[in-house]
Amino acid sequence: MTERITTPFSATSTAAEVAAGIDLTGRRAVVTGGASGIGIETARALAGAGAQVTLAVRDTAAGARTAEDITATTGNKDIHVTALDLTDLASVAAFVDGWDGPLHLLINNAGVMATPETRTSRGWELQFATNHLGHFALATGLHPALAAADDARVVSVSSTAHLRSPVVFEDIHFREREYEPWAAYGQSKTANVLFAVEAQRRWAADGITVNALMPGGIRTNLQRHITDEDLARLRSATGSGDFQWKTPEQGAATSVLLATAPYLSGVGGRYFEDCNEAGPNQPGTRTGVAAYALDPEAAQRLWQVSVDTLA
Repeated sequence: MTERITTPFSATSTAAEVAAGIDLTGRRAVVTGGASGIGIETARALAGAGAQVTLAVRDTAAGARTAEDITATTGNKDIHVTALDLTDLASVAAFVDGWDGPLHLLINNAGVMATPETRTSRGWELQFATNHLGHFALATGLHPALAAADDARVVSVSSTAHLRSPVVFEDIHFREREYEPWAAYGQSKTANVLFAVEAQRRWAADGITVNALMPGGIRTNLQRHITDEDLARLRSATGSGDFQWKTPEQGAATSVLLATAPYLSGVGGRYFEDCNEAGPNQPGTRTGVAAYALDPEAAQRLWQVSVDTLA
């Protein structure tokens, strides 16, 4: 049994606090979804530590505004904006083809949550396509750039919602079963953890560390499909009536920790929450990690399914 990682930080720590004293000068980072929500604060903390940061975003105008804001608050002018639509494999391929040189930090942060039933042009369920398949294509495409870096980190932003569903391999895209937004979201978030497990196994020898995390509850544009009534009902159902929202700065902290903490070099395939490695989920609770999300056989199966789907 490997020892669980604990850190000096907690649920109330901010991204800036986690990155304090870290020097990322000369290191290059990509943050998907870097123009909204916790993506902005993740990018800001990395920029504040001296990294060159590329915001990989669908809305490049919003990306440009965010880049200006990050430069204004950090003094770092090495902030770039590049178009990326994770549901469009041509867009992912264009991003990969346009990347030159090593990549030290890849933060797979973008996502959609609890959307109405929607399919991509290839017939894939939107949440699985965006949250997992698009990021899988991006990370595997950028593998040579990550392998060319010294101590590269890949950060996979998951969610406690992974506890809602394993990856249902028999019907990932809801072609047979009735579509349920939260089951689809949960499945995609489990996939984010399984990706970290298998990528770590495959890529550790290349000097790449891969971990997954739950950022915490942050009220952002991610919840645009969810009403306050939905949230109240969810809290009641999970017994989390005392639930506390995090600020975006707090929500970005665990991502930044996994990207920067020196003591996490080579420590991968794990799931973190509130800036510490999570323990096993206990029945009736909404914290911790599900055993199925860390299952190495499921992780290997998902990897192969993803390769076959994208072929």
